[in-house]
Amino acid sequence: MLAFVQQGVTPDPQQAAFIAEVQGWEGGLFRGGFDDSADLQAGVIRALHDNAVATVVGAVDPEDLAKRATGLIPPESRNMVSAASLDVAIAAGPTQPILRPVEIEAATLGDFMLQTALFGQNQIFDRALGNEVGLAGGALTITQERGGSLRLDEQGSLLVQLPLDGTERRRGGMDMGGMMVLLEEVIQAKLSTAIGYAAAAIEHIDPTQRITDVAIAARISGAEYRAWRTQAQHAASPSSVMIGRAGNRERLPVVTVQRRAALRLDRTRLVEDLLVPLRRQFPSG
Repeated sequence: MLAFVQQGVTPDPQQAAFIAEVQGWEGGLFRGGFDDSADLQAGVIRALHDNAVATVVGAVDPEDLAKRATGLIPPESRNMVSAASLDVAIAAGPTQPILRPVEIEAATLGDFMLQTALFGQNQIFDRALGNEVGLAGGALTITQERGGSLRLDEQGSLLVQLPLDGTERRRGGMDMGGMMVLLEEVIQAKLSTAIGYAAAAIEHIDPTQRITDVAIAARISGAEYRAWRTQAQHAASPSSVMIGRAGNRERLPVVTVQRRAALRLDRTRLVEDLLVPLRRQFPSG
């Protein structure tokens, strides 16, 4: 079942009930929005193509895909002075070469990845900061001042690392209590843009749909002593923060395995499914 919902209109009660039902289906990721008949036609053609390709490619092992995603995230630095970051890894499946070495090294790919990170619909990097494009271990890497980075390998898997401490929290700016909290809305927004960026990158490097499934792993690093708050909670008590207690238990990445189409059709649900388990790993204070 492929469902398409027209944007900018208010559905009647029966239509709204049907849309809600579709969103609850296990296969509900096969749905999309459209603005007019031409947009609908293009969406239907794309969805049929995605479905056809998914039935002829090799099988995907969800456990192996999840393991590959978590393996993309580097070991965590666990100390009180570390800068907090959100690490989002997307492993592509089935396992296969997507980019040739010459394609990884091509300046055009690095330019696309950087331009999309700075000016794309899902901007993940700060335009005011410097960037460096390079190669490491056969993968394309882009690093930015103050901790932002991304890595793309030949299998089409991607690691995005985004700092959670904005420049507005420096001494002399906002309250220093903000340095000891994780703001839910900031993490939610960065999760959404990271997934959106990954979707755009995969569409660019694999237009023929060889990648059919993805595993998304998310972890918050460098936040050993921090508490979790909403922006409203922090605004109500900016100078009083409950400091989390360090422990020997490592906070493991939160992982979900999805069809590739979910990156662009089910982003809201994906963000929620990652955000809630991440929140549970930190004290509320």
